[in-house]
Amino acid sequence: MIYIFIYIVLEIYEVQWQKAPTMLEMLAKMYNYYQKSIFVFLLMHPTFYFAILFMMMTHYNIYALILFAIKSADIATKLLLMKQLFIDKKISAQMSVMLETPLHWAMPYIGLTLYPFLIYMALV
Repeated sequence: MIYIFIYIVLEIYEVQWQKAPTMLEMLAKMYNYYQKSIFVFLLMHPTFYFAILFMMMTHYNIYALILFAIKSADIATKLLLMKQLFIDKKISAQMSVMLETPLHWAMPYIGLTLYPFLIYMALV
C-alpha cells in the first residue's frame, strides 16, 4: 500500500503543476520547463522515475511494464506536441481547435484512477 500512496502523492504533484483550462495552456506550462532544460522537464515528472524503479522492483511484472509504457508514451506525446506547437510552429487547424477546447475539470485526474490499479495488480 505504501507504493500506491507514494504514487498518488507524486501524481497529485504532477497534476497540480500541469493543470490548466485548455491543453494549449497545459503545454505552454510544460514548455516553460522544457525551455530551461529537457532535464528540468523530465524532473518535473517524478511518476516516470517511480515507474522505472517500480518496474525493476517487481522484476518486470506485466502491470509494471504497462505503467511504464503508458508514462513513457505520455511524456513522448507531450514532447512531440510541444515541438510541433512551439518549435516548428506547424499545427493543423483541427489540432489547433482541439488544443483550445476547454478541458473537463476531471481530465487531469484520470491518472489517479488508472495507475494505482496497475500498481496494485503488479503487487498481487
